[in-house]
Order: sequence, then C-alpha cells, then structure tokens
Amino acid sequence: MKPLTSHRAKKLSGEITVPGDKSISHRALLLASQAIGKSEIHGLLEGEDVINTAKALEKMGVLIKKKGRVWEVNGVGTGGLSEPEGILYMGNSGTGTRLMLGLCATHGFTSSFSGDASLNKRPMLRAITPLKKFGAEFITREGGLLPVTVIGTKNPMPISYELPVASAQVKSAVLLAGLNAPGKTTVIEKTPTRDHTELMMKYFGFDISSRGGKITITGQAEVSRKKITVPGDPSSAAFPIVAALIVPGSEIIVKNVCINPARTGLYTTLKEMGARLEFLNIRENAGEKIADIAVSYSQLSGVRVPAGRAASMIDEYPILAIAAACASGKTVMLGLEELRVKESDRLSAIAEGLKYCGVEVSKTENSLTVTGAKKIPGGQVKTHMDHRIAMAFAILGMVSEKPVTVDDGQMINTSFPGFVELMNGLGGRIES
Repeated sequence: MKPLTSHRAKKLSGEITVPGDKSISHRALLLASQAIGKSEIHGLLEGEDVINTAKALEKMGVLIKKKGRVWEVNGVGTGGLSEPEGILYMGNSGTGTRLMLGLCATHGFTSSFSGDASLNKRPMLRAITPLKKFGAEFITREGGLLPVTVIGTKNPMPISYELPVASAQVKSAVLLAGLNAPGKTTVIEKTPTRDHTELMMKYFGFDISSRGGKITITGQAEVSRKKITVPGDPSSAAFPIVAALIVPGSEIIVKNVCINPARTGLYTTLKEMGARLEFLNIRENAGEKIADIAVSYSQLSGVRVPAGRAASMIDEYPILAIAAACASGKTVMLGLEELRVKESDRLSAIAEGLKYCGVEVSKTENSLTVTGAKKIPGGQVKTHMDHRIAMAFAILGMVSEKPVTVDDGQMINTSFPGFVELMNGLGGRIES
C-alpha cells in the first residue's frame, strides 16, 4: 500500500487537460480491432484498465503499437480474433471485462478472464445471462465471479434482450456480441444509459439504429479503419472541478472534456447546488460532444438528487459527496443501488470515509444523505481498493482542518495517471 496525505490548499488556478475518457478508450480499442486496416487513436487513456484491454486484444491476434502519443490498432475484421494462449488478465477493469466477454461470446474459441482481488469479487452474471442466449457457454466461480471461462459459439444466433436493470456495460456487451452474429441483434432499455458504444459503432460505419429505447445492430458487416480522438474523461474532470468549487479563491479551466448528455448528471447537480460552472467552445468529434469547462469557487447548497439521474453520474457520487460535505444544508442522493457493485461497495465506502473525517452522513440500501459542515476535521480513510474513493477524499483534504490520509493511492493509476501531479500543479498539497 502507498498512502496519500492531502493538506489544506490556499487556492487552485490554471488551465488543465485530464486523461482520455476511460469508457470511450475501451470502446475505441475494441471496435478498431473489428475494423479492417490500421486505425489511429489519439488521446487514449493510458491507465492500467485500458492497457489491460489492449494487452488482451494483442493476445487474440490484434497488433497494437504506440507511436509517440498515437496508438495504432491493426484491425482483424469482424469475427477475426484468434484463440488466446493463457488467461487474459483484466486487472481492476469491470468495463473491459464485461465488454470483452461480449466480444468473445460469438467467436468460436475458448478464452479465460481473471483480474485483481477487487475485480474477482465483482459479479458478472448480469452480462453473462444475455450472452448465453447467443449460444455461448460460461464457467465461473459460484455467484458468477471471476475467473471466467468463455466457450464461444461457432454458430451464434442474434437475440433481442430487454435490460432488467439499466447498464451501459451489459448493453454494450450484447451489442459487441451482435457484431459477429448474423441478422439483427436488439437491446431494449427502459432507462437511457451512456451511448458511447452506439456512437462509436456508427462512427466506424456499422449498421446500428437507436429509437425509443430500442438499439439494433446488424451483424457480420465489414468496416474500415478510422482516426479517433478520445476526449477528456468527465469522471476524471469531476475531481479538479469540485476541488475548485470548494477551495476559496479558486478558478480553473478544464479543456477538451466529453459532455455527452448521458454523462453530465454531475454538472447538472452542481449547478443546482449553486456552482459557477460554464461550458465553453462546445464542438463535436466522432459523434461525441466536447467542451472546455470553466469553474470557480462557489457557495454551494444542499439539494435532492433524483434517482433518475443516477445513470448519468454513477461514477461521480464519491466526489459529489465531497461537494455535499462542503455545502450548506443536506444533500440527499437517491437510486444508488448500483454503487454497491462497483470497485468496492462504494455506498458504504463513501459513508464510512465521511464519518472518519467528521462529516454527518446516513445511508440506506439505495440512498445517501450528507449534511454539510462549515468545518471538516479530517482524518484517515480506507479506500477499499477503489480509485474514486481515493481521489475523492484527497480532494476533501484540501479543505479540512487537518490532513486527510487515504490508505492506498496506487489504484488511482487505473483511471487517472498523474492525478497527484496535476492537482499539485493547480495548487494542491498532496503527498505520497
């Protein structure tokens, strides 16, 4: 373990860019592998999660090279992956694992997946259940846990599947499996989830349509290489943005951030709390909306965050809880059951960390209530091997009376390499 200690900051200032979006980076690699020819990916997140996806694809016959800041992926075409030798290690990445399960389910070979201690505790049945309908077989530990062996089907059948729970990862796993199934594969979702897979598939030229919560992909199509620019990750941008909102005198700009409408729930909530936050220079790239985000210190007030917003900000609740701790009044967050099956039981980890730091908090099975405080004592926090818990409480240390120490900061590299250096460059005081 490598603890991090965050000290009170004076003010934050400057212009920054954050690492490439993790969700888009995974999908760029996976879909480039299914195209024909050499695709170029600019701005790929070089965190451990994404690198493990690249390594898994390489073991299945995809040549991937980094030249300077550009990643080149020599696609093998739809259905062109080869059987890997040995286990595919996915580290801490639930996204990479579930999407890869989908891709492999309709390839006629056997593949096995494993991960770190945290990933091996995360359930995979939600993705496996629809993938079995294509004809694939799965061998897992009890409860659908990793390691998982996929016996891909040589004769996949297209399916129609209605998501029982809103999940972009399960939706994407089914759509990726549908790439190598004949005919039309359809996913039906009652609640909209992030649509990066659909946008990226459309950009590559796959025959995909989306209307009224019904997404349909026509399989076994050939598409050609593309040039992709990955925008900054809004989930990563959330940490310096909230830091600037709560540290008096701060004023920053975060450049080139993805503002896909399915990812902006946090920004909507922060504005409702009174945040001085503005989107500048809005443009589009490969179907994704991008903007520069200007933010400055604000007096925040507690709000009620509806359950229907959870899908658009599911990864941002740890840092929203930090903003809530610094706001006046109570902030009530609803619809948080999905937080219990993230890298940790995030709902419990957030509540536990806030209590350790002297913040009044209560939780139920699917909600969190945080009462803001004028003064936050600080303290020591257990991360439970969760990168977002580690970063969120490092931000809290910038406004607490005494330092906040998180027990381990190593896993931050899975999503935000260079986090400490970037925050310290703005004026933070985080020590490792």
